[in-house]
Amino acid sequence: MRAESTPYTPYTHHPAPIPFADPWQYELAFPCDPRSPRIARTTLRAILGAHELDELIYRAELLTSELTTNSVRHTKGPAAVRLQWRHPVLRISVWDMSPDLPKPYAPPADPHAEAGRGMAILELVADRWGGCAIGEGAYGPGGKTVWFELALGT
Repeated sequence: MRAESTPYTPYTHHPAPIPFADPWQYELAFPCDPRSPRIARTTLRAILGAHELDELIYRAELLTSELTTNSVRHTKGPAAVRLQWRHPVLRISVWDMSPDLPKPYAPPADPHAEAGRGMAILELVADRWGGCAIGEGAYGPGGKTVWFELALGT
């Protein structure tokens, strides 16, 4: 007696992509490691490219690089990047364990200095930005979050 077999059909059902104007959120946690800003930039490019937000990639990458580099340079613990889309605005937040908010931009004394311009870049490139210190809470350490927003068409 021979068993009847059904022909193999590959799995073809995939969920529909999130509509362009619907909200979404991604988060990447990373260690205090000098490779982390590059990994954050690469991940950000992949996410924004997949969601067809190519117009925002350059500015988002530049500002995310500044904030994640500061986290790795000036703190000792882990950090995280969160991307939130609320059409037509992308908000990117960088959290780290230091409660110290960045100081406002002041031109470096030495015009040839290699550092010290991150806050000026944030001020010039972001549509909006801010930050807040987070106290120690029931869910773990506090720290701070610095965020910026980029809007389509600006």
